Amino acid sequence: MCGIVAYVGEQEAYPILIKGLQRLAYRGYDSSGVAICNGKMTVYKKKGKLRALVDYAKDQDTKGKIGIGHTRWATHGEPNDVNAHPHNSQNGKLSLVHNGIIENYAPLKEMLIKKGHRFVSDTDTEVLIHLIEEVQRVEKVNLEEAVRLSLHSVVGAYAIVVISEDEPDKIVAARKSSPLVIGLGEKEFFVASDATPIVEHTKNVIYLNDGEIAVVDLENGLRIKNMENDSVTPYIQELEIKLEKLEKEGFDHFMLKEIYQQDNSIRDCLRGRLNSKTDLLHLRGMKDLEDQFAAAKRLIIVACGTSWHAGLVGEYLIEDLARIPVEVEYASEFRYRKPIIYEDDVVIALSQSGETADTLAAIRMAKEQGATIFGICNVVGSSIARESHAGSYTHAGPEIGVASTKAFTTQLTVLTLMGLILGKKRGTIPEEIYKEIVEGLESIPNLIKQVMETEEQIKYIAEEFKDVSNFLYLGRGYNFPIALEGALKLKEISYIHAEGYPAAEMKHGPIALIDDSMPVVVVATNESAYEKIISNIQEVKARKGRIIAITTLKDKIIEELADYVIQIPNVPEPLAPLLATIPLQLLSYHIAVLRNCDVDQPRNLAKSVTVE
Repeated sequence: MCGIVAYVGEQEAYPILIKGLQRLAYRGYDSSGVAICNGKMTVYKKKGKLRALVDYAKDQDTKGKIGIGHTRWATHGEPNDVNAHPHNSQNGKLSLVHNGIIENYAPLKEMLIKKGHRFVSDTDTEVLIHLIEEVQRVEKVNLEEAVRLSLHSVVGAYAIVVISEDEPDKIVAARKSSPLVIGLGEKEFFVASDATPIVEHTKNVIYLNDGEIAVVDLENGLRIKNMENDSVTPYIQELEIKLEKLEKEGFDHFMLKEIYQQDNSIRDCLRGRLNSKTDLLHLRGMKDLEDQFAAAKRLIIVACGTSWHAGLVGEYLIEDLARIPVEVEYASEFRYRKPIIYEDDVVIALSQSGETADTLAAIRMAKEQGATIFGICNVVGSSIARESHAGSYTHAGPEIGVASTKAFTTQLTVLTLMGLILGKKRGTIPEEIYKEIVEGLESIPNLIKQVMETEEQIKYIAEEFKDVSNFLYLGRGYNFPIALEGALKLKEISYIHAEGYPAAEMKHGPIALIDDSMPVVVVATNESAYEKIISNIQEVKARKGRIIAITTLKDKIIEELADYVIQIPNVPEPLAPLLATIPLQLLSYHIAVLRNCDVDQPRNLAKSVTVE
């Protein structure tokens, strides 16, 4: 989940590395560092956010035309100056940055210690750079060959970039299960974990595939080889990211900007896919797998975190509209529990980044057993997009805030389209309901603007509850996953303990927690089971719980029962999650701000979970 950036060219490397690390900060911010080679390898690294590194290095010599940088999310070793990347070889001539986990670092370290190597950090990464040094010493090979031979001994996941004093115009990069992108400029090259640090310098990029090693130098350009040392012909892609999308554009935080972008992100997600006036309903990826979806007796959705919550909504949508059985699995559990997978299964992988390690491993396992893979992700060229048989991009645009907002609602939008397409093809949606949902989905972007008008009211509620220790979120049907997502958002960015439950499950345990200090958020937009929702609210009231209700504009009964009410427009029930989640995002955001939490970079988290 760490961020990597590297540069070689005719410009000074240090400013490019620092700007790149700023772009990558959402991938980890426990510590950061750079290594610059200018005749001699110089490393500067510091615990804490990037500002600590910038302050530390401001009076240092940072001149040099080649360098590597890293922003860390700690795995092996606590966050401190010593464990920060880059890590050097024992002779000080090689420097390396790494994203991933070297699973067999312990026996490698023991072997290297016996050969006289001394280690200063607690990281697995330092073991890898010492291994490369040892291979280079014994085999008398150049840097790229030493890297290739060393990686044959490595078990685990990695994206690495290595530079050497002895080859001062060369960068060697390699990947396995962690992303790396190479940017091609005029007499300069860039390497990064994703395209965000590259886009302001060049639009031309190459996404490394698993098991590939890239060598870039100013004299010979770019060469890519596989682990067997065979040359690989690279595929150059053109970036579509706009630079202004990576800035806050006047908002206090990226998260708030991204909450406000949801009307446009959903509009972009629907563009060219849905139009009620022309009877357009189309997802090209589903068309590519038309026979597989037609033959599927069940769908399996694999995801992690917020994407798993989107998958739960997808289960309701597809079973309701298309009458196909759907199983929703945590990818991290699915891959380890020996699941039963049939060749006619369609496995739907949900991931904002398209790089989520557990989800990627899960679809690889499912592919090996003959299943068809349909990927839903936001990042063009990502690993899941490339390893799926077909899929759909969500077109949410760059999401910098660690807590997902617009990526979540665009995932819901794609899943809604899938439910409609499957239901229409199978004849399981009555025409009247089909038209109502299609027209309602088209109206969602405009309705989101109405929901945003509740922000001042939500600020007031946030002020009332900013100092509590616990929250309970309840929902039924389509709104149960939204309760889970609302609780997760609050936990992520405000550090208040919160739990989401199906409303009916409250009396099977959580009701014991309710008293006059416990706020209970009830997502109560359901028309189905409405009387049951009322009963659940009454149960909370009887125990003096304080109720914050998300209701539709027409609901007067709950308005009288609840202590606080946030009203959203009335839409068909399958579409309610798209609107109901937004007040919960705003509530979490404003509580976090009032608690002086770092909204965009919450502690211990990172945006893209590329380690297991």
